[in-house]
Amino acid sequence: QVQLVETGGGLVQAGGSLRLSCTASGRAFSPYAMGWFRQSPGKEREFVAASASGGTIDYADSVQGRFTISRDSKNTVYLEMNSLKPEDTAVYYCAGGRVFSGRSDDYDYWGQGTQVTVSS
Repeated sequence: QVQLVETGGGLVQAGGSLRLSCTASGRAFSPYAMGWFRQSPGKEREFVAASASGGTIDYADSVQGRFTISRDSKNTVYLEMNSLKPEDTAVYYCAGGRVFSGRSDDYDYWGQGTQVTVSS
């Protein structure tokens, strides 16, 4: 059983920064891709960023230049979020899978989510 656990969410003022972490535990888990998605009330889950084990990275246009995804060698993925805006408010989910993709359907494992709230 694989578990992904996100930490680091919270309340921050617009223009501030937060760093999210996601750590995988359980059976041997070496996903090719790890990604971050987010979901706001009344909206569909949307892609934020993804990182492939070979180094390929992709970002949603809405976060390009403000967010940075990174991975360490121990199945932990981070999302550094700078210059946060109120529209970044959402529950952020970590995901792991075999395909490098911006589609949530391509990911096999998901964390429980962590709330990020940006006040204006």
